[in-house]
Amino acid sequence: MWAKIDALPWLFAQDVPVNDLNWTWIIGAVVGLVLVFLLVVFVIVAAVYGKMWFQAFMSRADVSMLSLIGMGFRQVKPTVIITAKVMAAQAGLDINRRTGISTSRLEAHYLAGGNIMNVMRAIIAAHRANIDLDFDRAAAIDLAGRDVLDAVQTSVYPKVIDCPDPQRSGKTTLSAIAKDGVELKVRTRVTVRTNLEQLIGGATEETVIARVGEGIITAIGSSESHKLVLENPDRITKAVLARGLDSQTAFQIVSIDIADVDVGENIGARLQADQAEADTRKRRAEAERHRAEAVATEQENRAKVAENRARLVLAEAEVPLAMAEAFRRGGFYTDGAA
Repeated sequence: MWAKIDALPWLFAQDVPVNDLNWTWIIGAVVGLVLVFLLVVFVIVAAVYGKMWFQAFMSRADVSMLSLIGMGFRQVKPTVIITAKVMAAQAGLDINRRTGISTSRLEAHYLAGGNIMNVMRAIIAAHRANIDLDFDRAAAIDLAGRDVLDAVQTSVYPKVIDCPDPQRSGKTTLSAIAKDGVELKVRTRVTVRTNLEQLIGGATEETVIARVGEGIITAIGSSESHKLVLENPDRITKAVLARGLDSQTAFQIVSIDIADVDVGENIGARLQADQAEADTRKRRAEAERHRAEAVATEQENRAKVAENRARLVLAEAEVPLAMAEAFRRGGFYTDGAA
């Protein structure tokens, strides 16, 4: 056949009529070229995707060679898809092309920027723990920016959150005041597990910590005495749990434990002392005002006395003048005479 192919240039170089050409040689040469081309393509494809396809075939992962070739054109890493598909098949998950974790769905999640391996590990962990988590929900949680594997692990193994969290607030205790005015410094630990149904759109740890802190402060504030809280700390946790603080959050509160309770200052007594001091200052100010008013009134009275004395002196000064005027006019009479 190669001899026939080598003879083609010589045939076309000769001035031989077309009808005299050996069409058998030409057709054989074309078929040979096509076969060689297909053989080269097959060798390249086998070298690039053969190992991955054989791995998927032996694992019954249901990945075709055409899908692997298409991944190369779609800029999808075949190794990631193959590894995820093999993991799903070996874990006993549904990999049906219509209803299960198909190759096209994995490619779509990869192209959307999702973490396929994280999603697959989360689904396998949920399947082992008998938790209802399908691929669509896991992919949605992953694309929403949440760590779906950590969510599943937290759902299986509950997580403990400090309230307050020193790393977030910088405080180590919550400060609450009972009705008797005594301050209590409380440190609690909240055990939560992930609520996968509300993980998308649900409130985060910060909201849970804030709600628990608010509930503890309210419960202590409604206690008649701080001694009741020290005697029965569990009444605080029961009151907080009864309020349903995990509503609309991504977590379910398992328990709230009082880790430490310290007695602080007697805020009520200090406030009463401050109020008494303020009242004393107020009374002193009022007394000073009254004293100043009395002094002012006394000065006014003294001024009036001086004024009256002056008027009296003026009146007394007018008497001699009147008497002189009377003598001058002869208005005075002796006894029995005009």
